[in-house]
Amino acid sequence: MIPARWTRLKKLISCFKDASVLVVGDLILDEYIWGDVSRISPEAPVPVVWVKSENFMPGGSCNVASNIRALGGRVHVMGVVGRDGRGKALVDVLKAKGIRTDDVQADGARPTTLKTRVIAHHQQVVRIDREEIFPLSRKIQDIFIDRLAKRIPEVDAICLEDYGKGMITSELVQEAVRLGRKHNKVITVDPKEDHLSYYKGVTAITPNHHEAAALSRIKIEDEVSLGKAADKLFEILHCENVLITQGEKGMTLFEKGRKPVKIPTVAQAVFDVSGAGDTVIATFTLARALGATPVESAVLANCAAGIVVGKVGTAVVSPEELLERAKTIMRKKV
Repeated sequence: MIPARWTRLKKLISCFKDASVLVVGDLILDEYIWGDVSRISPEAPVPVVWVKSENFMPGGSCNVASNIRALGGRVHVMGVVGRDGRGKALVDVLKAKGIRTDDVQADGARPTTLKTRVIAHHQQVVRIDREEIFPLSRKIQDIFIDRLAKRIPEVDAICLEDYGKGMITSELVQEAVRLGRKHNKVITVDPKEDHLSYYKGVTAITPNHHEAAALSRIKIEDEVSLGKAADKLFEILHCENVLITQGEKGMTLFEKGRKPVKIPTVAQAVFDVSGAGDTVIATFTLARALGATPVESAVLANCAAGIVVGKVGTAVVSPEELLERAKTIMRKKV
């Protein structure tokens, strides 16, 4: 049985509009090229894609912000773009979605990260990445640290999105955690495997099972080893919650001093898993910002992920979709 009450979940979803989140992380512009394939190239054994349309979507930490905004929450993004057309395009897309971009900083020393995906017949044919990866300059980092002091008291939660592109540094995370704890804010992190030491003191971490294995250095083969991996993360980070997503197996929530809660998947169809982790942390953080319990937040995050994997491309979930899915699941008493 799902460990949450329908009336409580319904209330939380209706209150998403009252919560505000600061998303700090790597800003990425996603380009989608949509087309059809009818033959193989005579030049090489690759499909020839006949392009029908193209569009841009906010990716990376911007996708987390988009998910929060789509659910009704108020959201600020903090990150860096290049002084280029891609950066302007990304900021324009964010503004059009109602996402606050006051804390986006342009840096002429780096290009805006662009990920181009070619989609044909609802399947990704190839992905092309254009980026340069290096840490923030001291000057840019100091700008962000100053802005954290202003922004954190104004929001209900902080979400740290680490894609390893250079935005997330040890100093920046330490300051975000210090200020977050000072002002009693929820702090969640979607981790990068190489940066485990950065995240000490956060409220919750949301790795997938592969990331949890790499972060803990414990091979995850069953529920016992999954629990050991979570225990190791608790030991290192001193966090309150570890939410490990497990693909078709759903997710498991670990709370310090409590028995783990297994939440089975609610996906009805799976077309594209890209961005599902972003939807999980967005929904979990938004619910926690409203005072939801970790279990309630995880149940809603699981429902949202089950919806988004049934869509093609970087997708988001509306409050109405989440409400309907949660209602259906609670009726089934999975």
